[in-house]
Amino acid sequence: MIAFALRLALSGGRQAVARLLTITAAAAIGVGLLLSTLAAVNAVGAANDRVLWANTGAASRTGTAPVDPLWWRDHTPEYYDGREILAVDVAATGPTSPVPPGLPRLPAADEYYASPALAKLIRDTPADQLGNRFPGRLVGEVGDAALASPDSLVLVSGHDPAALATRPDARQVTTVATALPPRCEGDCPGSGVRGDAMTLILSVVAGALLFPVVVFIGTATRLSAATREQRYAAMRLVGATPRQITLIAAVESTLAAVLGTVLGFAVFLLLRPLVATVPFTGDRFFLEDLTVTLPQGLAVLVGVPVAAAVAARFALRRVTVSPLGVSRRVTPQPPSAWRAAPLLAGLAELAWFVGDRPQSTNGQTAAYLTGFLTIMLGLVVAGPWLTLAAARAVAARTGRPATLIAVRRLADDPRAGFRSVAGLVLALFVTTATVAVIGTIDANRGALSGDPQTRTAVEHGALPGDPPIADRLPERVLTELRAVPGFKGLAVAHTNPDGLAHDPRAPRDMPEASLTSCADLAQVEAVGHCAPGAAVAAVQQGGFLSLESQAQVEWPSAPITVEALDRLPVMSVYVTTDGSTVAKERVRTVLSRAFPDHHARMVADWGSTQQKELAGWRQLADVVLLTTLPIAGCSLAVSVVAGLSDRRRPFAMLRLTGAPLRMLRRVIGLESALPLLVVSAIAIGTGFGAAAMFLKSQMQYDLVAPGAVFFALVLLGLAASLGIIASTLPLLKRITGPEAARNG
Repeated sequence: MIAFALRLALSGGRQAVARLLTITAAAAIGVGLLLSTLAAVNAVGAANDRVLWANTGAASRTGTAPVDPLWWRDHTPEYYDGREILAVDVAATGPTSPVPPGLPRLPAADEYYASPALAKLIRDTPADQLGNRFPGRLVGEVGDAALASPDSLVLVSGHDPAALATRPDARQVTTVATALPPRCEGDCPGSGVRGDAMTLILSVVAGALLFPVVVFIGTATRLSAATREQRYAAMRLVGATPRQITLIAAVESTLAAVLGTVLGFAVFLLLRPLVATVPFTGDRFFLEDLTVTLPQGLAVLVGVPVAAAVAARFALRRVTVSPLGVSRRVTPQPPSAWRAAPLLAGLAELAWFVGDRPQSTNGQTAAYLTGFLTIMLGLVVAGPWLTLAAARAVAARTGRPATLIAVRRLADDPRAGFRSVAGLVLALFVTTATVAVIGTIDANRGALSGDPQTRTAVEHGALPGDPPIADRLPERVLTELRAVPGFKGLAVAHTNPDGLAHDPRAPRDMPEASLTSCADLAQVEAVGHCAPGAAVAAVQQGGFLSLESQAQVEWPSAPITVEALDRLPVMSVYVTTDGSTVAKERVRTVLSRAFPDHHARMVADWGSTQQKELAGWRQLADVVLLTTLPIAGCSLAVSVVAGLSDRRRPFAMLRLTGAPLRMLRRVIGLESALPLLVVSAIAIGTGFGAAAMFLKSQMQYDLVAPGAVFFALVLLGLAASLGIIASTLPLLKRITGPEAARNG
């Protein structure tokens, strides 16, 4: 029987070969995308594992080993032009001190190893902007085993043990970390990207990509469906059992699915280099990290053909149950309103988690992924009923022949009418939800880019509660800062030991304000200004660390002279520039060399990690858009052509009875356009609703509506879809000639 089924699949003429190739191509695309998504999830975990060593200095780590201790101090975060540099100081106390991965040996005093990307950056950048921050000489590159990405900026510098022991936050370790410490209190620079969030998003994207592909495969299996159903029904009438018919149908679909699955692995291998260059996490992946585990590969290899066989079984259920019904073309039962239940269930699940979000990562992944996939499934299940409702509503309000024929045909078989547009409807839902989520996150975190005035500044010094950086700002440092091209102004923040002039607007539990001369504040407008006639002001720490300009703030006056102020220890230095990268990085380098135990901070630094995440999510949105819409367009074209082919005899009979070709083209256009427009509107609204509930539950954000560009693209996509439908209409004349009526 299997041999007979293979013969039927391969010897059915051009239509059978075309159907086989189409299903194979659809399966190959789906498998390639699925494997790429699984590999990306695995790569996130691999990237996180590669940087666990950087957590060696975490205070919560315990453990001893019979080796010479290693002095360890990480002074992350260091930055250059918004890019984070993972910088670690080490000092060996003996020959058996542990060596971090990626290094051939520990660097000696005044030596350092740099990652390939950082070594190149140091070579290509003037020393007064970057290299001068790292005293010593480059003796080698950090290997890939210690890097999350080819773009990672990592530096391991050697020091004298006695000197490093006196530096703040330095501690002795005897083992290099291979896992996240029990607790991270700002001392885990190797915690990696938020793998949980990225896994969640990639999982949703995987479903978003696969649903249109599954619809495409289902559409392809419907090519020449009427002819095949007639053939299978004839077999039933001459004695074939339902099991035999099911086996024949399953072999045909499974053969194409097996070929497509094998080709899908080849597609994945072709996509790997491209996927590796997409900065989903803000940086590229190592190509070798984009792998699929053996269980994942076997699951795909077996699961896709099995799914194809199951789909074939459902597609031909009318044949196995009632062959006479197929032969006589009995109108199927209309879909009921219960088909809307899965759609409502998916929305209800997301609504439930708005007030009761799961606390664990696995719980969140299961909740949101299940909700979104249920909604997508619900749109597919409810689509025929929505099509039927729309057709009946239009039929009650029209008297035009073409419209009446179209809506009557839709009402008779709404499943076939919706099937042609199902892929595009899902693509619109996915696109709407993706754009809404990413756009809202971008709008809420857009403040990380900072006010234009604050983006020009460099702040270097102690954080609230830390000891001062110096008793007095050296004159040499002031001279070097003022000599930087692009320097604009400078303010020095001093300690406030007596708690002078507490700002009544500030919470009582905030640290005492820093004291700054009004002459300095006049040079840095973004920080604020003094009251008229005042000489010294008390500026809250937020004035120097704010992402937004404080230019309108009038700080309270402090009862202290400028001379007494100059004798107080220095907490921080705030320098404004012309905003150029060169000027800011030169200022940072001067201050980093003068006060190496503290960090320079810029607006671009504070927002860099989250901006990288946003950039990665925007990349995902682009992938979804560029992948789902073309696949959905192909599905639409194949479905319309398949519908024309299956109904060529009824249309040929209409032409013989005098129906003009122009009217028949209107019928075809309306049959495809009505479910497309109606269900698309519902899909877009559902996408906004699902996105709003996800954002509220996961991030406590209110939905921000996308701009006019999104709606323009949606209209353009719908217009393109209607164009695809119109492009298939010329086939109508060729396939509905008199010979179709004779041979039907």
